[in-house]
Formats: sequence, structure tokens, C-alpha cells
Amino acid sequence: MVQIHSYWAYIVLAILIFTVVNAIIGLSQKKEFTDKDLRFGLFTLIVSHIQLLIGLGWYFMSPWFKALKSGTGDVMGDKTARLLAVEHPLMMIIAIVLITIGWSKHKKKTEDAAKFKTFVIFYGIALVLILSRIPWNNWF
Repeated sequence: MVQIHSYWAYIVLAILIFTVVNAIIGLSQKKEFTDKDLRFGLFTLIVSHIQLLIGLGWYFMSPWFKALKSGTGDVMGDKTARLLAVEHPLMMIIAIVLITIGWSKHKKKTEDAAKFKTFVIFYGIALVLILSRIPWNNWF
């Protein structure tokens, strides 16, 4: 399960980065928001939600969750354990909530620039949160 979660993370990151860059280009060049842009946002939403489900499945089977259940103080005192047991899962959930909010808000916008801007803001903040809490030492 951990390997699937790790490999799927590459897909999520690639698509999320692509979607954010596409939205920045669309906003800065005042492009029309097309079906292609809509599909990028939707595909990002779908793959990130799949990653969330895989991650939650792995989390509740992980040794970090068991350690957190048995001794919260020990986990919180150890920087690496805290990252894996608390910070990473919490930030990833918040990031996916932001992606979901961005998707919902963009649908209510009527102007192309507003749609791109919504993706830039919500998907962009989600990308920053994800990058900030990836356990880089365990991932590669």
C-alpha cells in the first residue's frame, strides 16, 4: 500500500504542477478558459482524491498511527515521527480540501480570468502545502 501511495504521489504532483502552471499562463496571457482547462482541473481533483483514499488506507495500517495511539507524547517529541503521524496527513487533507473548494468555486465564475485565478489561488496553495509536508527522506 505504501508503494502505491508513493508512486501515485508522483502522478498527483505532476498533474497539480501542470494545472497550476497552466492556470498561471492562462491568467497572465488572458486566455479563454476552455474545456481543456476544465479537464485539467477535474483530473487534478480526481487523482488527488484517489491519493487521499490510498493515503488514508495506508495511514490507519501504518506504524506511525499505531505509535500515535500508544504514546502521543513520544510521537510529538520526535520530529520525524510527528511529520509522518500528524503533519503530513493533516496538511494533505487540508490541501485536498483546498483543491475541492477551488474546483467548486471555479464553476460559479463566469469570466475566464476569474476561473484561472481561482485555480491559481486554491490549487497553488494546495501545491505549496503538499510540497512543504512531503516526507522527502522517506519518499526517495
